[in-house]
Amino acid sequence: MNVGYTTIMYDSESVATTGISDFAACRYDGVEIGLEKVEALGADTLGSLLDEYDIDLFCVMAGWLNTEEDRQRAVDGAALAGDLGSTFLGILPPPRGVVDDETFAEWLEDICEAAAEAGVTPVVHHHFGAHVEQPEEIRYWLDEGPDNLELLFDTAHYYPYGESVGEGIERFADDIAYVHLKDIDPPAEFEYHIQNLTEGKKDYDSIINCVWAFTDLGRGVIDFGEAVATLDDVDYDGYLTIEIENERNHPLVHAKENMDHLRSVTDR
Repeated sequence: MNVGYTTIMYDSESVATTGISDFAACRYDGVEIGLEKVEALGADTLGSLLDEYDIDLFCVMAGWLNTEEDRQRAVDGAALAGDLGSTFLGILPPPRGVVDDETFAEWLEDICEAAAEAGVTPVVHHHFGAHVEQPEEIRYWLDEGPDNLELLFDTAHYYPYGESVGEGIERFADDIAYVHLKDIDPPAEFEYHIQNLTEGKKDYDSIINCVWAFTDLGRGVIDFGEAVATLDDVDYDGYLTIEIENERNHPLVHAKENMDHLRSVTDR
């Protein structure tokens, strides 16, 4: 399996000036970049950087689907992802309660059709507080969504919902096309905050508590040696991307420490 890193801790300018070179120095194979940053950098600049440092573009992650404008941006982003040679186009479902099932289904159809035309695989990112969140919802949308829609499995976002990460990997083994390795250190009253988001409550305190629970690999509750071993057991041979959100100071240090931790618990 090839290992990548996300650019969440880098703004658009620093992706170009330090980010891609940081990933190469830490011996990452690839990168995931948000669509907004891809647009800001431009295809030529980003493509040249990826070529210079021999870094693959694993995924272009479209933004949250809140509006028709967001849907259209994701549709247009599929072609940009395809032009850059990205393997995946990531789909972030709407926050819970923003749209109904019929609207979300229509948006999925449009985005997945554009992805097919662009030669990229659309992957839905299950996410707490979103329209696709719990295991039963993941199953529903994979079954009812477009035929080319596959799953981005995220270790931290699967953690709260009753099954272990390993059980989740086994449950969705035939659907997982792409993986986020992400750790979580649940705060006090974590289950209360998850329940608020799951019920669609507009509770910003719950959102903040859940977001700030994400942490570097090895500093939370997830056993990544076990997770990767389970992926091996189900014959997953795709990309693993480490996703870090809350450590914006010294991003190179975190990029290296997270790769080091993964290597320490696996044979990667």
